[in-house]
Amino acid sequence: MANANELRKQIGSIKNTQKITSAMEMVAASRMRKTQERMARGRPYSDHIRTVIGHVAKASPEYRHQFMVEREVRRIGYILVTTDKGLCGGLNINLLKATVKDIKQWVDQGIEVDLCLIGKKGAQFFRSYGGNVVAASDNASEEPEMTDLIGSIKVMLDSFAEGKIDKVFLANNIFVNTMTQTPTIRQLVPLNAEDDGQEKRIWDYIYEPDARQLIEGLVTRFIESQVYQAVVENVACEQAAKMIAMKNATDNAGDLVDELQLVMNNARQAAITQELSEIVSGAAAV
Repeated sequence: MANANELRKQIGSIKNTQKITSAMEMVAASRMRKTQERMARGRPYSDHIRTVIGHVAKASPEYRHQFMVEREVRRIGYILVTTDKGLCGGLNINLLKATVKDIKQWVDQGIEVDLCLIGKKGAQFFRSYGGNVVAASDNASEEPEMTDLIGSIKVMLDSFAEGKIDKVFLANNIFVNTMTQTPTIRQLVPLNAEDDGQEKRIWDYIYEPDARQLIEGLVTRFIESQVYQAVVENVACEQAAKMIAMKNATDNAGDLVDELQLVMNNARQAAITQELSEIVSGAAAV
């Protein structure tokens, strides 16, 4: 059994760590509120433009954009959004597991995979795991700008436009609530018509000035909005997961301190009992 001095040092060390994790929890809670507000502001635009692009994909327009055309799949690409930093529980590893599982299904069919990685954790993982990484960039902090992301995204979209890859998927965490963040993988291009409960309705449009100009602009805005919103959602997920992880660490540190305190008290009581026994034995001998 460790002596009282050693236990006292351990308790002091754990209490110092507890103070750090408690401070990090408060910082994450503050940042989470800001990132949630930014995420909530972007969701209506992202959801509505997805609905519109779904209608356009179902329609038979005068001009059909190349990003709307399905073709035989020989090679695919993934845009994967992870965090730059750790200490956020299983947020990244759950997304990476889901992505690797999805990639394996394609590889088993003999289809090659290219990766565009946004965030340092994804880059670190695939450096050791392996994979054909064609583009990578750091996750754009708490206030991402589209200009920080467009370079890596353009690599994948240019490859699709040139026929080098035939599908592009977007993988990121979706913020459900503070306790729940869900890994999600969805097809980005070719644009697919999502089921909005109106699948039997036939959509048609009158284009002004012309179908080509309008649809090209709409497709560009759609892709930008989906990737940007994915990054914003992932930042909100990161802060929520970090807050929960730091709260758990703080609570665990408190439990460990209580246990060590009990052990130290027992050790001290045993030492006092032994000293009293020695005094009594010495007095009896005299």
